[in-house]
Amino acid sequence: MQTIAIGDILKCMTSEKNYFGDIWERCTNENKKRYTRAKFKEALKKMEEFGFIRKYGYKNEAYYERTYHSTLEDNIGFINNIIFTYESKINKALKNVENKKIFLDISKDLTSHKFSKHTKTDYELLLEGMSGMFNLASSILWGKEETDDDELKKELKKCFEQISKFMDEINQKLLSERKTTERIVLQRDFSNRIPKVGYLKF
Repeated sequence: MQTIAIGDILKCMTSEKNYFGDIWERCTNENKKRYTRAKFKEALKKMEEFGFIRKYGYKNEAYYERTYHSTLEDNIGFINNIIFTYESKINKALKNVENKKIFLDISKDLTSHKFSKHTKTDYELLLEGMSGMFNLASSILWGKEETDDDELKKELKKCFEQISKFMDEINQKLLSERKTTERIVLQRDFSNRIPKVGYLKF
């Protein structure tokens, strides 16, 4: 998986109308190399989902603008809607794998595993939902660090605590009563999707 800093993308949006090609050319990784176009588009979609940017137009005429919430209530309400969406997605997927065997076989050195055909799709949906929630948590913590608004800091802290509590509960439900090898593989899959604060992992 690749990571990209939220702040780096926003810094590359220097115009009123920011076209994809211009942002992509300006935004490079730590080694001064560009991200693949497909991955960068994926990152911009996530930025749009989290309310940092908004896309206007279609295809070659499409451009992006930075977005700003007019009130604290709008901002927190927007975030809570995203949290609820991910909670619903994760709970739905978890329900289908919680009490089922996810892996038919795990290699002795834990480098590979074979899925049960009945759980593979649901498990991948679960990981997708968890990745989104982890990215959202990262963006919330970044927003908390970037703002000077004490009231917003307080509300963002509550949002992050809500996510942390929910993810801890999901972790317990999924890992309880599983064999050691399965627990190790599951925890590795989860931890590989946790980005650093202020970064998106995709």
